[in-house]
Amino acid sequence: MAESSNKITTGSKVLDAMLDGGYENDVITTIYGPAGSGKTVLCLLCAINVARSGKKVVYVDSEGGFSLERLKQIASHISQDYEKILDKIIFLKPTSFAEQKKSFEKLKDIVNDRIGLIIVDTIAMLYRLELGKNEDIQDVNRELGKQISCLTEIARKKNIPVLVTNQVYTDFDDKNKVNIVGGDILKYGSKCLIELQITPNSNRRAILRKHRSIQEEKEILLKIVEGGIIGTTESRGFKLF
Repeated sequence: MAESSNKITTGSKVLDAMLDGGYENDVITTIYGPAGSGKTVLCLLCAINVARSGKKVVYVDSEGGFSLERLKQIASHISQDYEKILDKIIFLKPTSFAEQKKSFEKLKDIVNDRIGLIIVDTIAMLYRLELGKNEDIQDVNRELGKQISCLTEIARKKNIPVLVTNQVYTDFDDKNKVNIVGGDILKYGSKCLIELQITPNSNRRAILRKHRSIQEEKEILLKIVEGGIIGTTESRGFKLF
């Protein structure tokens, strides 16, 4: 699907269809779900497609989740030299919540019209570690709010998409309820929220929980494969490369 003037392709035909063309340029899109649900795979798909277009990608890897081998696998399925793709990716690897803040502030200076995407994978890791050692929860939440505001400012002023992944946790009183780490801070800061679920048959369900112009609760079924993701029969079999 061709990109519209205010969107970039997700790297997935089915996901592009759900989002009416792809991720919006000037907002934060948050993809959240349990471990192994495919959050990083979606980031890699989008990063590869942005790099193929000639733009650079800033990849903030807060938990060491980036896999060179996975990048090779996906790139090889779309006939791309992974080294050329890798050359287009700028890595920032904060190891503390304070370093994460500095990384986001640094982005204000380095982001220009040659950069086509910012990925933060994941926003929650260092935040949760900070909560574990700082007794002032409100102070940590205020700092998270500032970091989200910083990303929002970059997205809006530079007209660049910011793709964020996030973790989830189960509600203590309702085991069937899934909560996003960071709660309302992330919900309000993100103009698009996509929840990933692992289905009983090990496929993935992507549900649009929030969007400023598309009907919410749209969903598609996906399957993770070596080349990235593909649509299942229920999703009409569109390939997502």
